[in-house]
Amino acid sequence: MKRRGQARTRQAGFTLIELVITTAILMILASVALPISRVSVQRTKEVDLRRDLLDMRNAIDRYKDLADRNQIRVKAGTDGYPPDLETLVEGVPLAGKPGERIRFLRKIPIDPMTGKTDWGMRCVQDEPDSTSWCGDDIFDVFSQSTGTALDGTKYSSW
Repeated sequence: MKRRGQARTRQAGFTLIELVITTAILMILASVALPISRVSVQRTKEVDLRRDLLDMRNAIDRYKDLADRNQIRVKAGTDGYPPDLETLVEGVPLAGKPGERIRFLRKIPIDPMTGKTDWGMRCVQDEPDSTSWCGDDIFDVFSQSTGTALDGTKYSSW
């Protein structure tokens, strides 16, 4: 039997202070996770950029190699590099095999930093750090992003 004036038993549940502390802890954890996810996204884009640059540079090198071995025809007076990136995608006819074409890229990759297929290009006559293209042939490609990488270098210098 309960006596009058006896205290009630405590009911199960959270107090207001427990809810405030839990919410504060969750907010702190979320504020730590957000910068980590941003760095992760940027790092993924940087990996994609390096892969795309490598793919295009390899395609340019393969084109030049075939041109040097006279397996594809190139415009007279050029150094044997592709005239543009579209040529690497469309392909060129093989010398001595009129019905056969060789393609070097499936498509022009999208620059992950700019979101466009507008790559910076250099020809043999350009300086190694030039940001303008002479327009004759493509010796090298680079990103036109003005951003800075996680390692402190400019994307355009990759």
